[in-house]
Amino acid sequence: MPGWEDVRRIALALPETTESPSYDGLPAWRVRDKMFVWERPLRRTDLDALGDAAPDGPILGVRVIDLGVKEALLADDPSVYLTTPHLDGYPAVLVQLDRISRAELTEVITEAWYARAPKRLAAAHRADQGPTDG
Repeated sequence: MPGWEDVRRIALALPETTESPSYDGLPAWRVRDKMFVWERPLRRTDLDALGDAAPDGPILGVRVIDLGVKEALLADDPSVYLTTPHLDGYPAVLVQLDRISRAELTEVITEAWYARAPKRLAAAHRADQGPTDG
């Protein structure tokens, strides 16, 4: 089960990433001052909206490229990904950190970084990664 140190290690391995507190003073990771992942515990309004379906483990907020990707993640694995009314219309999902594999966590954090990184920086990083199987 991945934890906050895994999130920190994965995020900080990406170019020009910094760690600084979010609006709530909790850890957040940014690329050129654009937040792409953050610690996001459920708030009272989230708990009320989710009711009995509200998870009780650690929650990571993750930026996605667009609402289509958000919907795909939510449909693909609702045991890992969730959203709340607060995030309606916003390209981000919440990730149950204790239910995601390290490999998938690496992928979702990396894709969040690509969603927020400047185009040239993202292109340079993709080029450095070389060809992928797919």
